[in-house]
Amino acid sequence: MEGLPCLPGNSFRDPTQTNFHVSHTLDVKNGHRVTKWPQVGLGGTRINYNQISEDELELLRNYRPELIYGKSVVQTPDKFVPATLAFDKKVLRFFGYFKQTIHESPNEYYRVRPIKILYYLEDDSLEILEEVQENSGIPQGKLLRRHRFPKNDQGETYNFRDINLGQNLSVYGKVFRVCDCDAFTREWLESEGLHVNQSELIPRDPYISKRTQAAELKTYKTKTDFDKLKQYIEMDRKVLRFYAVWDDRSKMFGEKREFVIQYFLVNDTMEIREVHQANDGRDPFPVLITRHKIPKDRYDVKGTFPHVFLELSETEVVNYFKPSDLMIGKTVNIYGRDFLIHDCDMFTKTFYTKNFGVNNFEPVDIQETRNEYAKMEIPPYNGFGSLEDSMQNCLRLQPERPKKDYVKLMENDHRVLRYEAVLDSPREDDKLRKFIFSYRLGDDTITIHEPPQRNSGIIGGRFLERTRVSKP
Repeated sequence: MEGLPCLPGNSFRDPTQTNFHVSHTLDVKNGHRVTKWPQVGLGGTRINYNQISEDELELLRNYRPELIYGKSVVQTPDKFVPATLAFDKKVLRFFGYFKQTIHESPNEYYRVRPIKILYYLEDDSLEILEEVQENSGIPQGKLLRRHRFPKNDQGETYNFRDINLGQNLSVYGKVFRVCDCDAFTREWLESEGLHVNQSELIPRDPYISKRTQAAELKTYKTKTDFDKLKQYIEMDRKVLRFYAVWDDRSKMFGEKREFVIQYFLVNDTMEIREVHQANDGRDPFPVLITRHKIPKDRYDVKGTFPHVFLELSETEVVNYFKPSDLMIGKTVNIYGRDFLIHDCDMFTKTFYTKNFGVNNFEPVDIQETRNEYAKMEIPPYNGFGSLEDSMQNCLRLQPERPKKDYVKLMENDHRVLRYEAVLDSPREDDKLRKFIFSYRLGDDTITIHEPPQRNSGIIGGRFLERTRVSKP
């Protein structure tokens, strides 16, 4: 009955139906009027069709996809491009070499000849070129012209998939070793899904290496022009002066003594002089070591030298002291004595800056902290007598009369310094009081006088008698 068309005479009513209630579709939710779709038909019957709202019907009626997504584009197939045009001027470049055996030659057994292999993608043809070397004596340039190289006897030819780094390429009985390629070749092979091996170094030709080494400019040691005559002319009266100390207090009756080390640039001789202090109890003769060339190690001589000779010559001693051995902060051993160099003069600093590039000439501190003895503390003034009388009891066992400076008294007896002052008091009446300070330079006494003022209510006059006033 459900499949019949909706025509007159095809509709049938259920005579047993007594409930014709309409489903509730209007409601109020959160203060707003809302509509909901009916879940059942008239009288609670089942609904057999899809329910579409008016908004959805309006959307279906006005739905135009081209207004939202635009007009659909029909993709046309790519035009056919032949390989001669697609791969035109695209060449894979490989670098390699091959070895050529040299017969009946005492200088070489083989030659290493570097090559370039060019693979043209448009027609799968190859070409081998040899790099030109200067004066090689071998015809170089194009080894194999451009064509398809045969791979075997079955008529197959080489393809780009047959060439990789670290492999041999056999062409017409010659074996070529492929070592490297350019960046474009590596990128193109990897884009085709091929794994490119690591690059190898092309070995150098031993004969070319020997010839290049022989053609290099040889260096010779040029004899210096700074001979003894030039040294005597330019370095005459130029002396390096260092200040050093010899600390021998680790031994019994040892002392810490100061010396001056003089290095004469004219003939590389040295002289050591002692710096005497007042009342040091030593002879005033300052020279400790006379001027001569001092060896670094006097006992570093050959075993054939007879020990009965006390003096050494330049034949036996090789290493003598040089300016590079004398620096601030270094300890040099001269004939068994360790001298610590702590400073130098200005000419020496300029010489080392110019010739050795030294700029740090901070002197070494050799001063020692001495023990400080306890100082006598003066007891406070007890009020008996004057301050000078009480001071004499602290300075001497037998007190003496304080001595006056009569020269000062005679020169400055008539000189008086006068100052005007006011009284610093919280009372308003005292703030108006004025005073005259009189300072006498002859005996350092002070007199204070208050001049009288009219209608002040204060009697002026002598405020402080002439006396010495102590500081608060």
